[in-house]
Amino acid sequence: MNKNIRRLPDSELEVMQAIWACSPRAGENTQPVSRGQIEEVLQDAEMAATTLLTLLSRLTDKGFVQTEKIGRSNVYTPLISQADYLASQSRSFLNKLCGGSLSTFASALCDSGLTKEELEELRQLLERNEL
Repeated sequence: MNKNIRRLPDSELEVMQAIWACSPRAGENTQPVSRGQIEEVLQDAEMAATTLLTLLSRLTDKGFVQTEKIGRSNVYTPLISQADYLASQSRSFLNKLCGGSLSTFASALCDSGLTKEELEELRQLLERNEL
């Protein structure tokens, strides 16, 4: 995993999330997706087609997706997995906002309004070494 994956602006991240969502197992998509598939996921966002094409072009330029022409249409394949992006941004968040201190982060997480059930789920994940 590339530990220095740059943070995407919200609009580009929204498009990447749509691309990742086109996978049967979210975040592990290596199959090309069409603009139509992406638009279907983004239907509630009411994004203009030209805006989507601009954002896909930016994501290609930044190395997040590969664009391939098939016939008269383009398809888009993610080059960075959702899991890798999330891990990179989580580490960046921990370093920037918590000074790299896990205890500061855990305290903030507990103070964030998580329910007892959510905290218990987190504890169980840690105990099972699933994180």
